[in-house]
Amino acid sequence: MQFFVRPGEDERWFEYWREQRMAWQTALVRDAAKLRWHQHGPGELAHYAKAAYDIEFEFPFGWQEFEGIHNRTDFDLSRHQQASGKKLEYFDQERNERYLPYVIETSLGADRLALVVLCDAYDEDTIEGEARVVLRFRPEIAPIKAAVLPLVKKEGMPDIARRIYDDLRTRFTMFYDDGGSIGRRYRRQDEAGTPFAITVDGQTIQDGSVTVRHRDTLVQDRVAAANLGSYLAERVAT
Repeated sequence: MQFFVRPGEDERWFEYWREQRMAWQTALVRDAAKLRWHQHGPGELAHYAKAAYDIEFEFPFGWQEFEGIHNRTDFDLSRHQQASGKKLEYFDQERNERYLPYVIETSLGADRLALVVLCDAYDEDTIEGEARVVLRFRPEIAPIKAAVLPLVKKEGMPDIARRIYDDLRTRFTMFYDDGGSIGRRYRRQDEAGTPFAITVDGQTIQDGSVTVRHRDTLVQDRVAAANLGSYLAERVAT
C-alpha cells in the first residue's frame, strides 16, 4: 500500500501506519510477545527512505521479518516526474499550494503472513493420555468455523445433523463429518483448527439441544439447536 501525504506531515502518518499495522497483526495471533519491531539503522536504510521499520515474528527457526513500513519521501513521484517529463504535483485547494506528495508504504508478504498464522496457531498437548495436534486459530480467522457431527449413524441423528449443517452453512463456513468414532472426528477438527464441534446425540432427539465442544478448553456447552446461529455469531466475532 502506498499512502500519499503532504510533506511535513509524513512523520505523523508514518507513526499512524506503524500503530495501525501492528494492531492488525496483533489481532491475528494468540501471543503478541512473538511480534516485535526492528528499526532499520543507517547501514540498512534504503537510499530513498527517510525511516523504515519491519514487523518481525518469532518463528520456530528464529525472528524473521514479514511486513515493512517505510517513509519513502517523494522519491517515487519525483523519479516518475523526472522520467516522464510531466509534473505530478498535487494542488491543495484549501491551502492554495502545490506539492509533490510523500509516500508512506506498507508491504506485507501474503505467504509469510500465512506462515505466521500457522506457526502461531500450531500446538501439541495430551488429551486423556493421547497426543493431540491442534491449530488454535482465533475463531474469526479459522478456515472452518464449526463442524456438525452426528454421534452415531442411526436413530435419526444424521438427518437432524444434516438439517443443522444446511442451516448454518448459509452463514458460516461449516464441515459435516460422520465417519469414524466421535473422538477421532474431534481430533480431525482440532488438526484443522475448527474452534467448535457440534454433536447431535440422544438428548437432541428428546429436547432439541446439541453439545458444542470448544477446541481450546474442551468445555462442552448444551445449546438449543435453534440458538446455534446466534451462539456461533457471538463467539466467531470476538
